[in-house]
Amino acid sequence: MSLVAGRMAIVDLTISSQLQQQAAKEEEEEEAMVAAEHQQGEEAEEQLLHSRLMKGVRHLSDSGITRLPDSYVLPAPDRPLDLAGGGGGRVIKLPVVDLADLRDPSRRAAALGTLDAACREYGFFQAVNHGVEGKIIGGMLDVAARFFDLPLAERERYMSADVRAAVRYGTSFNQARDAVLCWRDFLKLACDPQLMRADDHVALTWPEEPADLRRVASTYAAASHHLFMELMEAALQALGIGGGGMLGDLATSASQMMTVNCYPACPQPELTLGMPAHSDYGLFTLVLQDKVEGLQVMHAGRWLTVQPVPGSFVVNVGDHLEIYSNGLYKSVLHRVRVNSTRPRISVASFHSLPAERVVGPAPELVDEAAGKPPRYMETDFATFLAYLTSADGKDKTFLQSRMLHPSSPLSIHS
Repeated sequence: MSLVAGRMAIVDLTISSQLQQQAAKEEEEEEAMVAAEHQQGEEAEEQLLHSRLMKGVRHLSDSGITRLPDSYVLPAPDRPLDLAGGGGGRVIKLPVVDLADLRDPSRRAAALGTLDAACREYGFFQAVNHGVEGKIIGGMLDVAARFFDLPLAERERYMSADVRAAVRYGTSFNQARDAVLCWRDFLKLACDPQLMRADDHVALTWPEEPADLRRVASTYAAASHHLFMELMEAALQALGIGGGGMLGDLATSASQMMTVNCYPACPQPELTLGMPAHSDYGLFTLVLQDKVEGLQVMHAGRWLTVQPVPGSFVVNVGDHLEIYSNGLYKSVLHRVRVNSTRPRISVASFHSLPAERVVGPAPELVDEAAGKPPRYMETDFATFLAYLTSADGKDKTFLQSRMLHPSSPLSIHS
């Protein structure tokens, strides 16, 4: 080979190598572009799915889905047992507190004993003959159902991530933090007297639709508060506490929050929950439910389904009352099951002291010399909010985070 031919061959090889490198680079860039487009597509699909899920379960149910989205599927150990296999939980008839007996001086002592035993052993009871008119109860359940029947665009007006918002429409339990979403939509309504119209106590910030929601829900909220005050007075008497200071504070500045819950029919109810196991924050919670079963309470280590009693209220002890009673009354875990055929509506009314008020064990129930030390740290609403956003919330209940003597038998709820 001549010198010129050799140089030409080298040039050809160099050009060929450069062309191959350029082709490889272009191929890599094309693959990267395809991968980026694929990733963008997946991200867009995820955003679309997230947006769809955040619209709530009523929206999903109305769309006719037949398979539960993965975001709602609980890990196998956390799933409720299959309803078909009898895993819906044994039905429990809660202790019954008859308000007619509480109001009769000759029968009040026996009724106080029933209430006291229920709060100590179950943390739950049914309140009957309470005096709240049937039209108020029926009207509240009816307007609640009609709110969730509204177009999504109307309901979405009240969506908020602010837990302090006076009106808040949302989904799941704590949608911003839930690792697995719950099959529930809700409307939270703050019952702040300062937000009520002076002449008829109607809340002006609550949803405008349905047109009668403000009036009906305000009337129901007032009736619920009146019943709470009566039950709280009885509970303090049963505990042997005068209660003058607390009852006075509750009469003038109690806090009340109503949560209207919607649990639509679910395509695979054995894989999810309407609400996870939790306890309530306040003193007493009054729950109004329709005729569909769903509420379950933890008792003696088992999940038991509460049998609905038409016209009654399910009442449960909250964390504040367990703390105030120094552990004598129990704020127990409860959850909500869903089913595949029947939607369920409930209205929970949470009652307690003002958010800024500090709650600790009642002095009358603490006696270090008699072996009755305080079992809980004092707490307020700011502490509760800090707990919700902390790592502690993943490993223990709020009550456990406030216990001074975790090993005490009083701190173990079965």
